[in-house]
Amino acid sequence: MITGYVIGESLRVGAEFQPRGLRLRKVGRVDVSASAADGQPRAWTFVEWETDGDDVDGLARAFADALEPENGWYADFTAGDECVVVFAGKVFRYRRGDAAGRAEAIAYGRSVGTPEGQLDWAE
Repeated sequence: MITGYVIGESLRVGAEFQPRGLRLRKVGRVDVSASAADGQPRAWTFVEWETDGDDVDGLARAFADALEPENGWYADFTAGDECVVVFAGKVFRYRRGDAAGRAEAIAYGRSVGTPEGQLDWAE
């Protein structure tokens, strides 16, 4: 099973994200005004999802194509013992607990403007 999160506001205007087999687990709105960076909205829509599918590459590409490149937005998900972190146009895959793999994704996030406090995906 693949499970993950995406922030609704992280999708590009006009983007369509329609991978087959995704199921919503939970949707919630959260006030993030204390931690949002300049240019980010002060409330976010967190979308938790899951799928029984196994097309990790296809799912990662769909996110990479749909995410807004400004402000370092990303989506993340886990597939078995693998973590997948997706930025606009860029995908990182590494085994849970792989500090070097995680560090590479974090460094990229910093380079595209992801605020430090938001580089906090779960493994």
